Amino acid sequence: MAASSKSDVELGFAEKTHGWRLNSKYFPCKFGGKPSWLHLKNLPLPESLQCSCCKNPYTFLLQIYAPINELKTCFHRTVFVFCCRSAECYKPNSNLPFAAFRSQLPRKNDYYSYHPPTESEDSKPVNPVDFEQRMCEVCGCLGPKRCGKCHETNYCSRNHQMIDWKEGHKFSCGKDEGRTPEYKNVLFPEYEVVIETEELNTAEETDKSEEDKMRDYSEFMKSEQGKSMLRNEDMTQEDLEKMALHEEDVQFKKFRERINHEPEQILRYDRGGEPLWISSKHIPKSNDIPLCQCGAPRIFEFQILPQLLNYLHVDSLGASIDWGTLAIYTCSKNCDTGPVYHPEFVWKQECGDTPKIKTEDTVSQ
Repeated sequence: MAASSKSDVELGFAEKTHGWRLNSKYFPCKFGGKPSWLHLKNLPLPESLQCSCCKNPYTFLLQIYAPINELKTCFHRTVFVFCCRSAECYKPNSNLPFAAFRSQLPRKNDYYSYHPPTESEDSKPVNPVDFEQRMCEVCGCLGPKRCGKCHETNYCSRNHQMIDWKEGHKFSCGKDEGRTPEYKNVLFPEYEVVIETEELNTAEETDKSEEDKMRDYSEFMKSEQGKSMLRNEDMTQEDLEKMALHEEDVQFKKFRERINHEPEQILRYDRGGEPLWISSKHIPKSNDIPLCQCGAPRIFEFQILPQLLNYLHVDSLGASIDWGTLAIYTCSKNCDTGPVYHPEFVWKQECGDTPKIKTEDTVSQ
C-alpha cells in the first residue's frame, strides 16, 4: 500500500444540498445563490459591491465559514467573495472584478443562539430582514432603493430593479402574488462547500513526478533542439534534463500533481500558509498585498481553484469569466474595528499558457 499523509491544507468540494441548510443560522460554506450573511445588520453598502470596471453590482460568488478558536471575537467568522458577471471586465491578472469581506462575531451576540442550532427543515430561518434590513430582491444584498410604484420591493441598484421588472415584477407589482424568479443571468447555481482535510499519497506523488520527468525528457530529445544538444559534447545528461523542463511547465506540473490527489477540489484553505500557484508568472511579492485598513499585514487564507468555473456555467465562445487561481488574503490580526464587513484582498492569477483544469465528470446542467 502506498504511503499517505495528512497535510495542513483543507479542501473544499461542491455538493448539492437542501436550501434550508444554507441559511445563516447554520453558518454554511457555500457558493452561488444569495449570500448567507453572518452579521445581520450593517451589511456592505451597495457602492462597495460595485464592479470598478463596469460599475454594475457584483454577484455573490462564495463564502467560507472559518472561525478562529483562540480569538473570542472570532467564535463565528465568515469570509465572503463577490465577482462581476460581465466577462468583458476580466482582464489578464486584474483583481478589479472581485471583492472580499470578512465578518466575525463572539459566541454571545445579537443574532444567534449561544448553543448550536438544531438542524431541521421546519426551523425558522434567520435573515437580515428580521433586523429591519431592506434586502435587494435580486441579489440578496442591501437594498436601499424601492420600487417607485408599489414601494414594497427593494433593490441595491437601478440595474437590478430593471432585471426584476423583466423577470415579472411588472405584472406582480402592487399585487399580493408570490414569485420565485431564479435570476439565472445574475446568480450562480447554489451548492454547499464540504470541507475535508487533504491527504497525500506521497509514494504515488514521487513516482508520478519521475514518470512525468522521463516523458518530458523523452519528448524533448526527439525535438530538433534536443537532437542539436545531444551533438554538443559539452552537454551532460543533467543539463539536457534541465533544458527539457521549462520553468512554466515545472510550476504547472507541481500544481497538477498536487491537485490530482483530489481532482474535484474547488478550494484550498491554508490560513497563514502559501497558495498553490498554477503558474510561475504573476506571483505576488510581499509589497503587492496591501495592508489591512487597521495597518496590519494581510496573510493568505484560502484560494479558489478554476474547477469552480465548471459549476458556474459561464463558458462562452467569446469573452468569458476565467481565472487560474484566486488567492484570498485577510487581516493577520483579524481586526474588529471599522465596518462589521471588513474589506479584504483578492489576488488573481491567470492560467498562463497552461490548459484549463477541469474535473473528470461533467457537472450536470
